[in-house]
Amino acid sequence: MTTSSTSFVSRNPADPSDVLGEFPAAGAPAVAAAVERARAAQPGWAASGAAARSSALTAVAAAVEAAAGELAALAVREVGKPIAEARAEVARTAAIWRYYAQAPYEPTGTVHEAAAGSGLLLTRRRPHGVAGLITPWNFPLAIPSWKAAPALAMGNTVVLKPAPEATACARRLAEILTDALPDGVFTLAPGGADEGGALVATADVVSFTGSTAVGDAVVRAATARGVPVQAEMGGLNAAIVLPDADIETAAAHIAAAIAGYAGQKCTATSRVIAVGAAQEPLRGALAEALRTLAVGDPADPATVCGPLISEQARDRFERAREGLYAVASGPSFAGPGWYAAPTLVEKVPEGHRLLSEEVFGPIAALLSARDTAEAVRMANSVAQGLVTSVHTADLDAALHALDRLDTGMIRVNAPSTGVDFHLPFGGAKASGHGPREQGRAALEFYTSSRTYTLAPGHAM
Repeated sequence: MTTSSTSFVSRNPADPSDVLGEFPAAGAPAVAAAVERARAAQPGWAASGAAARSSALTAVAAAVEAAAGELAALAVREVGKPIAEARAEVARTAAIWRYYAQAPYEPTGTVHEAAAGSGLLLTRRRPHGVAGLITPWNFPLAIPSWKAAPALAMGNTVVLKPAPEATACARRLAEILTDALPDGVFTLAPGGADEGGALVATADVVSFTGSTAVGDAVVRAATARGVPVQAEMGGLNAAIVLPDADIETAAAHIAAAIAGYAGQKCTATSRVIAVGAAQEPLRGALAEALRTLAVGDPADPATVCGPLISEQARDRFERAREGLYAVASGPSFAGPGWYAAPTLVEKVPEGHRLLSEEVFGPIAALLSARDTAEAVRMANSVAQGLVTSVHTADLDAALHALDRLDTGMIRVNAPSTGVDFHLPFGGAKASGHGPREQGRAALEFYTSSRTYTLAPGHAM
């Protein structure tokens, strides 16, 4: 993706000569105008009732399902997502809209007894107004959906600023939404930093997913305005493997979490911590799993690891692995795109960027710990805290980790990657700010609680 102040050229990362199109940036004034149109439409959308909002979201789900093949192919072409993952993302996207289509019927408050005398005390959740959503390129359909669907279900209107690299996907999703929703309820605002800044400066509630640097700026700007904000800013995720684990299964899970979609997931595994006697068997099993992992054209159903999103991303990957001892390297691919071989490194010097920064590529460091307690300390030693996977057959050890790991999500005997859209999603420490996304937590984020006191008009 190349950018100018007025347009974005989207290229296929598997074949940069394949240009999807040049897309105009909205511009900051147009973003502000879109927010005002959304603000004007919001009272009518909120007042339309549960049935109308539920029906609209159900229509979106049906339209996503009807266009599933087209949407998956577009994700493959624009962001290099392997076709198997792209199809799964489209299916998840439809499921997200169906899940939140039921939310308008959920209770929005409670009734309480008065402390003394007659009357009623009520609490009720109400929409904020206009939700400003800033989304990344790596899940170009699912992440905009898991932000927009709960916001719309609860009566907010939405302005979406997608990552420039996913502009074509966002435009197609926006076509589906605008067909199903009244005018002004959903607006796409393509662009870059200027458009994102304008959205944060005008929306009534802000949700962001992206880099730590940008996320910190979004949080500061929204907080200064006093509007609710959540930010998901990635991770430096660890997989802890105990000696009693099924090593072959753990290695398969971890290899997929390192290299699936070329490691371009905030939940990807970037540190593997082998406990005690697990070190040697895990090294061999993980090296073999990475060596046999399918790297290639994302349109090939067998591919697990496709291209990186850009030439800059591939250069960042190469710099991260430079000078490190490679335990194993997956197969290389000679296609014209920005490919990188999945890599497991060892003997990483203390203070190396791989142990403190998210690379967003198919690379991980193999580390060792004497016992579970040391492994937990190592996992917790970084600034980020999104997700940790723990591999063990020992329930006591698993519970020990659950109680002590400093991450928003902990997955036992499962890859660090993978999202259950009906459960809260988000990280601790530098990985996240504000309330969780997804599930019922999202419904609370996109609303505020009001307390009503209803006293009788005369003495009783």
